[in-house]
Amino acid sequence: MNNKFENITIGILSISDRASKGIYKDEGVPALKDWLASAIENPINFVPQLIADEKNVIQTSLVELVDNNKCNLVLTTGGTGPSFRDVTPEATIAIGDKEMPGFGEQMRQISLNFVPTAILSRQVAVIRNKCLIINLPGQPKSIKQTLEGLKDEHGKVIVSGIFAAVPYCIDLIQGPYLFTNDAVCKAFRPKTATRERPTE
Repeated sequence: MNNKFENITIGILSISDRASKGIYKDEGVPALKDWLASAIENPINFVPQLIADEKNVIQTSLVELVDNNKCNLVLTTGGTGPSFRDVTPEATIAIGDKEMPGFGEQMRQISLNFVPTAILSRQVAVIRNKCLIINLPGQPKSIKQTLEGLKDEHGKVIVSGIFAAVPYCIDLIQGPYLFTNDAVCKAFRPKTATRERPTE
């Protein structure tokens, strides 16, 4: 049994034509860094990138994050709508070994509680080697909602966010064991796969 928190390397890929050109400030990377730092108790090595909505650029960046930077988890933000320039899902599927459709389905289900246009979102998730890659929405508020899920006024979870399933998925692809801050997002694992929290 491990008696300490394992390190995790997380790639954050913010995909935006205008932000990558400096037309406006990127909000995706800082929003994700803040949320992940509050939700995960393990030491995190962040590898952030800001790129344009170009399929070949997205593919190259994803491959670099997984194969060269050895990320255990990559979260993308932006480029998942129906417009001509939105090609993040296509680029993600192109470099993946396995598709994980449940993540996209749950994100849309959560977002539909807030806006009917959630059905226009095309987020996908894949596994490449030993890394889980998930497309997230572009807006910080939507990112938080899809990761955490829906809670009532007392903080009780009504609809689980997608991050509740992320630690166990990373377990299954031989990544580091993640401990989460239950007040933000409680990870779900079968009892046989659950470890005691380190004491140091």
